[in-house]
Amino acid sequence: MCSIMGYCGSNVDFAEFKKGFDRTISRGPDDSRIIDTGRGLLGFHRLAIMGLAPSGMQPFELNGSYVVCNGEIYGFEAIKKSLSDKYTFNSESDCEILLPMYREYGTDMFNMLDAEFVMIIYDKENDEYIAARDPIGIRPLYYGYDKAGTIIFASEPKNLLGLTDEIKPFPPGHYYKNGEFVCYCDITKTNVICYDNLDCVCRNIRDKLIVGIKKRLISDAKVGFLLSGGLDSSLVCSVAAKQSDTPIKTFAIGMKSDAIDLKYARQVADYIHSDHTEVIITRDDVISNLRTVIKALGTFDITTIRASIGMYLVCKAIHEQTDIRVLLTGEISDELFGYKYTDFAPSAEAFQAESEKRIRELHMYDVLRADRCIAVNSLEARVPFGDLDFVKYVMSIDPEKKLNKYGKGKYLLRHAFEDGDYLPKEILWREKAAFSDAVGHSMVDDLKEYANSLYADDEFKSKCEKYTHARPFTKESLLYREIFEEYYPGQSGMIVDFWMPNKSWDGCDVDDPSARVLSNYKDSGK
Repeated sequence: MCSIMGYCGSNVDFAEFKKGFDRTISRGPDDSRIIDTGRGLLGFHRLAIMGLAPSGMQPFELNGSYVVCNGEIYGFEAIKKSLSDKYTFNSESDCEILLPMYREYGTDMFNMLDAEFVMIIYDKENDEYIAARDPIGIRPLYYGYDKAGTIIFASEPKNLLGLTDEIKPFPPGHYYKNGEFVCYCDITKTNVICYDNLDCVCRNIRDKLIVGIKKRLISDAKVGFLLSGGLDSSLVCSVAAKQSDTPIKTFAIGMKSDAIDLKYARQVADYIHSDHTEVIITRDDVISNLRTVIKALGTFDITTIRASIGMYLVCKAIHEQTDIRVLLTGEISDELFGYKYTDFAPSAEAFQAESEKRIRELHMYDVLRADRCIAVNSLEARVPFGDLDFVKYVMSIDPEKKLNKYGKGKYLLRHAFEDGDYLPKEILWREKAAFSDAVGHSMVDDLKEYANSLYADDEFKSKCEKYTHARPFTKESLLYREIFEEYYPGQSGMIVDFWMPNKSWDGCDVDDPSARVLSNYKDSGK
């Protein structure tokens, strides 16, 4: 994944900067460097993925200007070729094009990138810092100000602890320049609604997703795949398997007692002939890793923590037992095509508005989960459903077509892959099951039981009342909040609130984020 950090002013304490920066060395264990720009510090922990030679190490420098970037820039070769007449390139790294791009295009460059990225630039010519983040926020960046008002950027909140009083997420689709955050891309908004017929829409969905997957298979490091046996990860694995001359490596996780996903993941793996590994976990694994997971995540959110335990443990096994460095995952499909609870959307307009909200907030929930669980284990996440062209297209589709009027959620995505022998029909039309539940219903039940054993009712009520922002409302949520506050005291504002279904919709006024509490869950957990 890599880790970056920038202290954008003079009089910085190098030792304190390094202390904070080294808290995320697991994101980039291959090499580390901190440079003094003359007006502050830039740091880079490297996880070598593209351009594995030492020449790919950052920060990159151009006539006294510097850049650090955590990102993957797809199609960078064409940009590099177009710049080669004026600039000399010394590595195979995709990120070496960034300073020449900034020199040529300024902040217009950010909208030109087909990438998942965060970057910090020191522009020597204008003696200023510029930072930017991709439109979805797939790569993490946070910021805060020191007591003198100097802005500090870093990949994770833990880097900034002790350096600033308030840590904030850098807004996706924005760049920072001249003390202001400017939106260069609101990917949730579309100017023209696509009213093409169903077959045309589904054909475009299939073609664009395949392109998004194929471009994410390009890596100088080894690639693997997280496979839950659900629709989204199964499609990613199936398309990738069709592109590979050798069996792809897939990984699934489940509880020893009642794993739901494992049988479906095995069915997909057999169908696509992948080299498949199962990771089996127990109640003790779940409880003993809870604090580690919350510390890695930097969140108190219930559903994010539940879903992260399985993901963290499968990634830990991949890190310890294989030489894989890149993982493709199935995140972001739900926000585009719908959850179980969006079956209750009262109108197409309400569905679209909910989708826009969820995509704007992704960087605080599912995308945060994928980043931290994977990066803390020195791996890189790639998210094909977050392909910018794909997201823009799906958001433009007439929302009437995205409503569940077909008796099956995510109908457009399923129908798009009916032809071509991508998946067994039982998988393609399998009911949606939330990842945390499908790892095993007992996992969530164990977490609830453990939390309930820690607090008497009176104690629970009094402890909840001391929180004014995102007040805990169950013993489980209180436990997570207390652990969060130990590691990130007073920083709950980094997360806007608990991820929950839209309570204003009929059928969605529930007290738990799990789809298991919804009336339409039915066969999802089987």
